[in-house]
This record gives sequence, structure tokens and C-alpha cells, in this order.
Amino acid sequence: MFCPSSAYSAELSLPVKEPLVSGSCAICQKRKASRFCPAKAEKICAVCCGTEREVTIDCPADCAYLIAAHRYESKHPRSLPAGTALLDETIPKDILHAHQQPMAALAFSIAKFCAARPATVDNDILSALEALAQTYKTLSSGVIYELPPEAPLQRELYAALRDFLDGIKKQQAERAGSAAFKDIEVFYLLVFLYRMGLLRTNGRPRSRLFIEFLRRQFPQAPELQREQSRIIMP
Repeated sequence: MFCPSSAYSAELSLPVKEPLVSGSCAICQKRKASRFCPAKAEKICAVCCGTEREVTIDCPADCAYLIAAHRYESKHPRSLPAGTALLDETIPKDILHAHQQPMAALAFSIAKFCAARPATVDNDILSALEALAQTYKTLSSGVIYELPPEAPLQRELYAALRDFLDGIKKQQAERAGSAAFKDIEVFYLLVFLYRMGLLRTNGRPRSRLFIEFLRRQFPQAPELQREQSRIIMP
């Protein structure tokens, strides 16, 4: 049976939520806000900026604090954990030199995909490259077996790169006097790009460091030009 007096006593015993401190961080709501976050369009504290950057905060590439953090990270390269996929593969030294044009075209295709789909992050590229490399490894042994990524964006990139590579192989096969682009060679190019991505990203869930690196390799490409900064400081 409901007892008003008991309910009243219980209400009095509940902890009282302290009012927010004026000028407090928009994330933790405890520490003093000291910097403007363009992603949240609010001021946050330095601690939350450092811990939530590219984790829960989808930082724009031209954020001054993000740029400073990336500059620091570039001086302290991260080590890859043991057991990382495709690290035990040995890439022949002449592969990259012999296939510079397909490699550049592949990198451009990834950058173009990301420019058209701003939600893409480094992990999406790495997952697509790893899955595609495994596909071409099995193809090189005469086995047709595919296991595309499950995430929609990663699967879309996987399919786009697969179609692109198939197109290159078809063009070279039809070109008189041109050596065929072998599946094992495609595999090595994908492994190289995958490793490059591992070293260029910082491992944070929403990192786009590798994407920005690819974009900078084609400064004249109009498809990759970033919109003018929309960051407005308060």
C-alpha cells in the first residue's frame, strides 16, 4: 500500500544534484571550460578535449587543438600490437616501383570515396583494405572466396575498390604488349596501403589522420578540396 509519509521521507533522503558551475565544461559539466570545441559548438575543458578527441567528439580536420595534437603524435609514433593482420607478409622490393601508377590511382580512389562520404574514418579504410587484401590473396591461389566487411560504409568502400581494381586488370589485359596485373601483385599493393594506414592513423575510433594524409598527396585534385573552414570562434 502506498504510504505518503514514507514516500516523503524517501524523497528527503535522495541526493540533491548540485547546480552546474557557471562556465563549466559542456561535456563533464564539472571542470571550467577553457577552449571552444567546433564539433560541439560549445566550450569544453582541456581534459575532455584530450580524452574525447576523435573518440566521442567528431573533430573537424581544421580544429586548432586537433592539429596541435596530431603534430605532437607525429613526433611520437605508436607501435603496432603483435598479431596485427598482414604484418607477416613480405612485400617484394620491385612491386611498388613496377606498379606506381596503379598504387597512386588506388590511393586517389580511396581519398575520393572519403571526400564524397565525410563520415568515413580511418578504421573504415583499414577494414576494407584488410578484407580486400585477403580476397586477392585467396584469388592468387586459385580460390574464389570473399568475406566483405559487415559495416555498410566499409562494405561500400570494399565494393568500390574491388570494381576499380577489376577495371584496371581488364584494361591492362586488353592493352597490347602490357603485362597482366596479377592477383598476387594487387595483394601486395593492398598490404602496403594497409600498413601505411596503420602507421598514419592514431588508433582513435574517429581518427581521419590517414584520410587527410591521402588527401594531401593530391593537392591539385578538385574532388578532394576541402570546404572553407566554417569554424566561428565565439
